[in-house]
Amino acid sequence: MMYFYHYPYPQQPSYPGYHYYYPINRQYPQVDVNVFTKSIKSYRLLMAQGSVLLDRLGDKGFDVKLMTAAQQGNQAEVDRLIKTIGLKVPVKTRYTPTGVTFELTTQPDPGSYMNCCTLTVQLKWGN
Repeated sequence: MMYFYHYPYPQQPSYPGYHYYYPINRQYPQVDVNVFTKSIKSYRLLMAQGSVLLDRLGDKGFDVKLMTAAQQGNQAEVDRLIKTIGLKVPVKTRYTPTGVTFELTTQPDPGSYMNCCTLTVQLKWGN
């Protein structure tokens, strides 16, 4: 909970009833950028893998197979096709008649219980 002290502040407008409120200074621990730095490195991998995904999706023959499987609601075939790309990170694929979403995630760090980063690629493929 943050407490505020109420004092008139001379540099502010001096009309009746105006008071400036400022918070009590709190001491915060020194920031640690190690986790953030690891996240940035992991995200670079996701972006590189996203680029590999987009390159493969640029192949018309592959796209026809992928869209046909999705149109038929064949999630297993969609997943199989995406696995043939050979990405180094897990990919979750969701689709609708108008678009497809690929969610690329990093592997959990051994010292952590959760993934640090997710790259979501949303593409339109119908009206």
